[in-house]
Amino acid sequence: MPTERSPRVQRALRLATGTALCLAASFGLALPIPFLAPVLALVLLASVNRPLPLKAGLVLALAALLTTGVGLLLIPVLRYYPVNGVLLVGVCLFLLFGYGLRGGNNLIVTFLVIGLTMIPAAGVADFDLAATIIGALVKGLLLVVLIVAVSHWLFPDPPNAPSPPFAPPLPPEETGRVALRATLIVLPTFLLVLVDPASYLPIILKAVSLGQQSSTTARHAGRELVGSTLLGGVLAVLFWCALSLFVHLWMFFLWMLLFGLVLARKLYALSPSRFSPGFWLNTFITLIILLGQSVQDSAAGKDVYTAFAIRMGLFLLVTLYACLMVRLLDRRATRPAHGLT
Repeated sequence: MPTERSPRVQRALRLATGTALCLAASFGLALPIPFLAPVLALVLLASVNRPLPLKAGLVLALAALLTTGVGLLLIPVLRYYPVNGVLLVGVCLFLLFGYGLRGGNNLIVTFLVIGLTMIPAAGVADFDLAATIIGALVKGLLLVVLIVAVSHWLFPDPPNAPSPPFAPPLPPEETGRVALRATLIVLPTFLLVLVDPASYLPIILKAVSLGQQSSTTARHAGRELVGSTLLGGVLAVLFWCALSLFVHLWMFFLWMLLFGLVLARKLYALSPSRFSPGFWLNTFITLIILLGQSVQDSAAGKDVYTAFAIRMGLFLLVTLYACLMVRLLDRRATRPAHGLT
């Protein structure tokens, strides 16, 4: 029996433990939008396999500053010049997704996209709601940095563990098309949030997750996007039923740890699967968002099951729309090639 775990085992344990710790701490501290921090922790732990150095922490702090600043500056533009404001948001989303596809930091892109959409959409309706989102981003970022450090201390990579290979960047001629696809996925959701920010804010997180799945092709769009959304919904229902047996913060942590370990085994290919890592990451993100909103609905005295059904229906609509965009743009990209043969 080897005395040291393999790097993939350590990373799976780190991902599940860090996400569960961040979820429990976020709800235990009653942070605003408590499911935002575990989503950011999940993305960070899945994309970075080393502890955050001081320079990376400063970059994240700068990203949070840019996120809040750009979001606040867009509020008066959207309020008094709505058409120009929406077009400006669309152009910024296109540039951000293009930056990420050319090898930029996906976590920075996620921060900026959330700030570019959630903060101005909330601020148009209620500035206090925008301030709540800013507080959630800042406090969530501080919590994520702390939890990530603890997770790497608990489950460090073995010495001289090879780093996972970086995904090859898309060809330059593909970058514009995929960035446009991601923009067209997120922008309609942004318009929906402008109508009712308080009800539809979580959908932006789902749309951002779908938009960043750059490797999805038209042939696998239904399986990758719709399948992961449905699986995330089913796991959220199972999680809720299990949590209902004994409602306690520690049980919340333990159940999330268990579900996280199952998904992390799939994500890091410790358990054979025919689905891509993006499928399992999107499933995990969907589970956290749906479950977090249901817990908040229960604490507020709302009808949890009706709210979950409505939210799940909206998630599926957004996902089906994302599949449509993938198919339309991929078909348009391949049409000239067919014409030459």
